[in-house]
Amino acid sequence: MTHHLRDLLRAEFRWTNPGPNSEYLVSDRSGWWREPRILDGLGPALAEFFRAERPTVVVAPEVTGFLLGPLVARALGVGFVEAYRAGARRPIAEPMIWAEVPADHRGDVQHLGVRQRLIGDDDRVLVVDDWASTGAQARGLRDLLGSRYLGAAVIVDECPPPVTAELRIKSLLTGADLDP
Repeated sequence: MTHHLRDLLRAEFRWTNPGPNSEYLVSDRSGWWREPRILDGLGPALAEFFRAERPTVVVAPEVTGFLLGPLVARALGVGFVEAYRAGARRPIAEPMIWAEVPADHRGDVQHLGVRQRLIGDDDRVLVVDDWASTGAQARGLRDLLGSRYLGAAVIVDECPPPVTAELRIKSLLTGADLDP
C-alpha cells in the first residue's frame, strides 16, 4: 500500500515557476488533495509510523495540517486539535498555550498555539504536517507539548538528518524523491 501511495504522491506533485523574475520553483501539492486514492491512503500510512506508541491526539498546524491531521486522527481512532498561527485571524476567545516557532524556511519567526483545554497532561501527541523543510514547526510544537510529544508524521521530509532524528520525523517521501 505505502509503495503505491508513494508513487501516487510523486505523480500528483508539481514544481511550478511563479513568474519570470523568480529564482526558485514553488511546490504545488494541490493534486494530492484532488486524488481520492491519496486521500484514502494518507491517514493510515502516516498513522502507521506511530501506531505502536499509542497517540491519544493528533495536533497539526494550519493550513494544510487541518486537512491532513483529521485523516491521521481518524486512522488512529483519536481526536484532532488545531495548532493556529498567531496573527493569522481574529484571536481565539479562550485560553491558548503558545510556543515560538524558530525561523522557518522563509526566515520568518512565528507563534503556534493550541486551545489549552484540549491538551491534557496525560496526552500522547502526534504532530502531523504535509512538509518539513527545517523542522521549525515540529520543534515549536515539541517545545509547547513537552513530554507529551511523540514525534511528527509528514508526507515530505527535507530536514537535515540530525533534525529528522532529533524531532523523530517520519515521512512517506524525502525532498530528493520530488527533485525537479
